[in-house]
This record gives sequence, structure tokens and C-alpha cells, in this order.
Amino acid sequence: MNRFGWVKPALAAAAVVACAVPALADETGLAAIHAQQRERGNKTCFVDHYHYGSSSGRATKKAAIASAIKSWADFTDFEYGSDWAHWGLASSKTVQCSGEGSSWGCDVNARPCRKGR
Repeated sequence: MNRFGWVKPALAAAAVVACAVPALADETGLAAIHAQQRERGNKTCFVDHYHYGSSSGRATKKAAIASAIKSWADFTDFEYGSDWAHWGLASSKTVQCSGEGSSWGCDVNARPCRKGR
């Protein structure tokens, strides 16, 4: 065996171990710094930590809401992982919009939640 003959067996062993270990949730680990509680609907939410999202200059109110929710989800995903970044699971939601004609903007707030385990 040459001096790199150990590489293939090592890669094969690593692949076997990787396949045997269950996939972990997509979380950054930062969620643990906030108090969490289980809520109705089999979900876990932050107790008193809210995330904010906003939009401006959108053609319609509907587009402004969608853009603000995307802003909320993108930051929540960045900070805590995609498990927490679902607006549909979020709790204590508020949406405030203003505008007229073809220029709308919205602000959204909500406590991030993830499906319960």
C-alpha cells in the first residue's frame, strides 16, 4: 500500500458514519440563548423575543406584506436557522402597512417558533 492508501478506507468509513447519524435540525445554536415555551399546535416559541421585518416602495399592499415577511424570515433564518424562520408558525404577529397608489410599505413583528419535537 502506498503512503496514501489509507485515504479511500477512511473516506468510506466517514461515509458510513455520516449515513448512520440522524440528520440534525437546521439551527444555528443561538436559539438556546432565549427562553422558549411549548405552545398550542405542537410548536415551541420564544417567550419574549420578537423579530422585525420591513418593506417599502412596493407596487401593492399584498407585495409589501410579502416582502416584509420575507425580510422577517430571512433574518430569523440567518440568526437561528430555517427551523425558526416560518411566518406561518410564528406567534404574536403584527402587520402594519401604509401607502397609496403604487408605493406601499409594511412592518411586521412576531415571535419565532419552530415545530415541536
